[in-house]
Amino acid sequence: MPRPTSAMIIRCPHCGAQNRLPADSGRRTVVCGRCKTPLSVPAGAAGGPVVVTDANFAGEVEQSPLPVLVDLWAAWCGPCRMVSPIVDQLASELAGRVRVAKLNVDENPQTAARFSVSSIPTLLILKNGREVDRIVGAAGKAEILRRLAAVA
Repeated sequence: MPRPTSAMIIRCPHCGAQNRLPADSGRRTVVCGRCKTPLSVPAGAAGGPVVVTDANFAGEVEQSPLPVLVDLWAAWCGPCRMVSPIVDQLASELAGRVRVAKLNVDENPQTAARFSVSSIPTLLILKNGREVDRIVGAAGKAEILRRLAAVA
């Protein structure tokens, strides 16, 4: 059976089972395949990036069963505004294979400091909660995809 091209993986908060859901699951109620507990489809699951903060970074990024691309940005940053549409496109195109997240460094200085981010935009690629690659500066879509190919 062919693998769905547009899917996401949601971990059940009750039993821990990983559930593969169609990317359009945000429009209907979904339940865990093992224990039938209702699942909440996270923000960004319908194809956009997930907004992460200092408070939810561990749960949304480090505990993700998928590799994660994290865009560290600031509202005043011109190159960040150039990269943002690319990151949004990648979130839709790679749904179910790579999780895409955005972190505003001005509003979340602890996480930025933890990863020693001194220049933005910075794109972090994490797998199993650990940083495996970093792109600093305004990179194009092809370069980002090339770097993601090593983990996705």
